Amino acid sequence: MTDRIFNFGAGPGVLPEPVLEEAQRDLMALPGVGMSVMEISHRSKTFEEIIGGCEADIRRLAGVSPDYQILFLQGGASLQFSMAPMNLLSSGGKADYIVTGSWGKKAVKEAQKVGTVQIASTTEPDSFTRIPEQSELKLDSAAAYVHFTSNETIQGVEWNREPETGSVPLVCDASSDIFSRPIDVSKYGLIYAGAQKNLGPSGVTLVILRKDLLERVPKNLATMLDYKVQAESKSLFNTPPVFGVYVMRLVMKWLLAEGGLEGMGRKNAEKAKLLYDAIDSSGGYYRPHAKAADRSNMNVTFRLPSEDLEKKFVSEAKASRLDGLKGHRSVGGIRASIYNAFPKAGVEALVDFMKRFQASNG
Repeated sequence: MTDRIFNFGAGPGVLPEPVLEEAQRDLMALPGVGMSVMEISHRSKTFEEIIGGCEADIRRLAGVSPDYQILFLQGGASLQFSMAPMNLLSSGGKADYIVTGSWGKKAVKEAQKVGTVQIASTTEPDSFTRIPEQSELKLDSAAAYVHFTSNETIQGVEWNREPETGSVPLVCDASSDIFSRPIDVSKYGLIYAGAQKNLGPSGVTLVILRKDLLERVPKNLATMLDYKVQAESKSLFNTPPVFGVYVMRLVMKWLLAEGGLEGMGRKNAEKAKLLYDAIDSSGGYYRPHAKAADRSNMNVTFRLPSEDLEKKFVSEAKASRLDGLKGHRSVGGIRASIYNAFPKAGVEALVDFMKRFQASNG
């Protein structure tokens, strides 16, 4: 970390240093290839091995069965807000949406352009400080699917369980906490995630889709938005984000070497506990946004006694090589994003800074 600051930004997030070093080392020419990964054909055997190896490691990491299709797409979660209902919500159908934050609201807005959206639950009246209980969900057994956002980066709330939906497929925007802990993929019909938090660089979107749902895809969809087309072409209908998939492959190898999702889950919980303990022991000087039971291990959100102190906190933290702590412009406050690759040393440095700042400005 001699030349690198601690980046608490919400995304693109921190990448593992071994991954950056390997990508840097082989950027000019892949070993045995003589060309950069950014220059090779996406139809080449070299890239087939890269994308195929990435898929194999994802299946190994998350126990993804052959019943699921893995796709590497573009457009981020924002495009999936549209693609999911376009592909899975038939004409005249309806879908249930559970809204726990800003990104869930955005998903609803796009789905409403495609079909009927039913709000199964929303915690907006509680300022998105919590996750709803199962008993609060008003689910329709005739719904095409139930959609939820597993972690809200802006408000800092995270599901520690899946909503129970019976036979109705569960669809999840897992962009900001995917592979940060173990996941039972068999509970889901569709999981999608932008790569730029925990999986790799921006530009790649991971989609894990139960194959039987491909039968729902309507025949009149635009080709590039058709899950079935993307599945049949193995994500190679057009030129994919080759470099992004390559870096994602390196991140998957890193995750396996770090103990897989169980090992990563333990490390992330440990980092988050350090930070939340500092907040909770501040005597109310630092005030967490989320209820204790629903706090995110990825995005720690909190407030100080005044906005002026928050501005000073962000400025002085940056001068101390702790960057990216300003809360989202829509809610303000402080946000520390501590994704998979964020080092424990950075959390310790922030905790030390918080103690000093409170002592000087309390």
